[in-house]
Amino acid sequence: MTQVTSNQALTAIVTGASTGLGFAITKRFLSDGINVVMNARTAADLETAYESLGSPVNATFLVGDIANKSVGSELVRRAEAEFGGLDILVNNAGIFAAIPFLDTEESDIDRFYAINFKGAYFAAQAAVPALQKRGGGAIVNIGTTLLEHAIAGFPASAALASKAALHSLTEQLSAEFGGDNIRVSTIATGIIETPLHAKHGIDDISGLAGLHLVNRIGKPDDVAEAVVLLATNGFISGTTLRVDGGHAAGHAYG
Repeated sequence: MTQVTSNQALTAIVTGASTGLGFAITKRFLSDGINVVMNARTAADLETAYESLGSPVNATFLVGDIANKSVGSELVRRAEAEFGGLDILVNNAGIFAAIPFLDTEESDIDRFYAINFKGAYFAAQAAVPALQKRGGGAIVNIGTTLLEHAIAGFPASAALASKAALHSLTEQLSAEFGGDNIRVSTIATGIIETPLHAKHGIDDISGLAGLHLVNRIGKPDDVAEAVVLLATNGFISGTTLRVDGGHAAGHAYG
């Protein structure tokens, strides 16, 4: 396990931290000695997650819907007040659902963009000045490999469009703030074993393993390991790192 070494402990914000990818990322950061401000919109889930980690002194949590601009600002204020600054923002909070194109309502589009894009946008807007104070830092956005490898039987145009906006934001912010040593990257995930699937009525995703060249479903720890790399490597920026088991690279045959 990679250990972060620094005269001053790094501090990260992780949105959507109560379950799935966000929880795994938080757990990995804490094990590497990185302070974490955890965020999720459901108080009970977030409190349970914090307690399951052992109520660590190097973590705190803030309940709030990241789609509200004020939540991103408050997360940054909490990081500075509790831990003296901010070094890493992980825009993990997101929603995803398969809604056929002809059935998609305006309210669906609004909700996808509010959480998947607007929330990340304004969280980054709040974070950048704090990162500048520290002489640099990293923003890691969680996207999807489906932008490169669409699936005909999985209609998700509205969700994917909101994630495409997030991918685009990565490249633009890396250009705007590279001179401040702020590195911005995206992780494009494949199919990962998280509670998200059950919420949409998919209780067994093992049959989808064949979509990945490595013939298995991804684990949250696979993504958490990649997040640590992008968050702590000082020469990676403006990139999209596929953590998708080869999903976008090709197909298994026979």
